[in-house]
Amino acid sequence: MEEECRVLSIQSHVVRGYVGNRAATFPLQVLGFEIDAVNSVQFSNHTGYAHWKGQVLNSQELHELYEGLKLNSVNKYDYVLTGYTRDKSFLGMVVDLVRDLKQQNSRLVYVCDPVMGDKWNGEGSMYVPEDLLPVYKEKVVPVADIITPNQFEAELLSGRKIHSQEEALAVMDILHSMGPDTVVITSSDLPSPRGSDYLIALGSQRMRRPDGSTVTERIRMEMRKVDAVFVGTGDLFAAMLLAWTHKHPDNLKPKPGRDRSPAQPSWS
Repeated sequence: MEEECRVLSIQSHVVRGYVGNRAATFPLQVLGFEIDAVNSVQFSNHTGYAHWKGQVLNSQELHELYEGLKLNSVNKYDYVLTGYTRDKSFLGMVVDLVRDLKQQNSRLVYVCDPVMGDKWNGEGSMYVPEDLLPVYKEKVVPVADIITPNQFEAELLSGRKIHSQEEALAVMDILHSMGPDTVVITSSDLPSPRGSDYLIALGSQRMRRPDGSTVTERIRMEMRKVDAVFVGTGDLFAAMLLAWTHKHPDNLKPKPGRDRSPAQPSWS
């Protein structure tokens, strides 16, 4: 029997809808993971609505929750997964928490979805406070093992624009140099060889050989677009990437075959 694998998921919570912990927790549980969840915010609904109400946790409140876990000696995790956050001090405390957990378990993997903004009609904008960006760049990304920015977020973190696949690879190299061994640009507006009906995601995984050298694997995934509006897809993506890398830690690229999704991804 496979040993229990426990994840600490620190993301948003909404009363109505499925984003953040509401999007990530159940799918991971279905796949056999044990999930402990901290809600970075508690909102009536996601912020894409005309109106939303709720609470935003700060660093002291996160510290208090974590201290409760420590006092009961139940702060033992294999993974930390983080997503939407709105408070600068809270995000800084997440870094302290990850470092403390890595001291207890050197094999702990931190999967960070640096949720900051996106592009609409070719223009990018942030939907979290702008003072979170330097915290992500200077503190969060350096302690992360896996990051899953979209194209706009990758540009913010690297300080470089992406207009081609070559520029995207250069940006992923910059993000590697900041700390993470695995970088996935979950969505982009780059043109697909298959046409305008397809969306491109790009991945880069840096692996260390026994002799101490490193090798980097690059992948491209092309997914057919669906003419609809979805929320929580990035949260679900990060959770499913965590599950995949747990089962296949040195193989970011899935094997082609009958188990492909209906989107029929193309890898190269």
